[in-house]
Amino acid sequence: MSRYLFLALGLAISVANANEPASSKTTAPDAHDLAYSLGASLGERLRQEVPDLQIQALIEGLKQAYQGKPLALDSARIEQLLAQHEAQDEADAQAPQSEKALTAEQQFLTQEKAASGVRELADGVLLTELTPGSGNKPLASDEVQVKYVGRLPDGTVFDQSTQAQWFRLDSVISGWSSALQQMPVGAKWRLVIPSAQAYGADGAGTLIPPYTPLVFEIELLGTRH
Repeated sequence: MSRYLFLALGLAISVANANEPASSKTTAPDAHDLAYSLGASLGERLRQEVPDLQIQALIEGLKQAYQGKPLALDSARIEQLLAQHEAQDEADAQAPQSEKALTAEQQFLTQEKAASGVRELADGVLLTELTPGSGNKPLASDEVQVKYVGRLPDGTVFDQSTQAQWFRLDSVISGWSSALQQMPVGAKWRLVIPSAQAYGADGAGTLIPPYTPLVFEIELLGTRH
């Protein structure tokens, strides 16, 4: 159940108790005080979590639902609004973490750019030639035969080939595709690929966090149409 629906349910109980006849309150002061306490607690939480909430609309919806009256919005619209609100709340909670990751990425790329022999390609990929090549350069629609090692910025290996493998350039991350089209067969390059040219804000499962630049050592062994 949505936490907002849970809060609404709790506050509905509070409203229902608050609307009891005076005689009932007189004979059951503990019930009244409990309802008031629930309302105060829920109100504090709502103030913190949804500071711009329209209280009158909240109470109107609670009363209509609790009393079994027709609602002003249909159930599909209510679920849509609650889902949108929760999604935005989750996005807001993740924003500081994303900003931290983006800052760390920028610092890493700045450090890498300053290293000797580094060349920056048009899309921001950083290239260091380890071994020159003299063969043909692949086209965007070609297959390439490569050996490679992939690392995170801290040096952790997240992927590597144990033997030469073939890939279609139109099926790999864009940082690979753009760089290998400029790479002659026989060359071995070190590539630093910004997250925007790799897995971006989504990351890749548990291996690659969001906004993570990747470091590859790639040896191009062959190409074919």
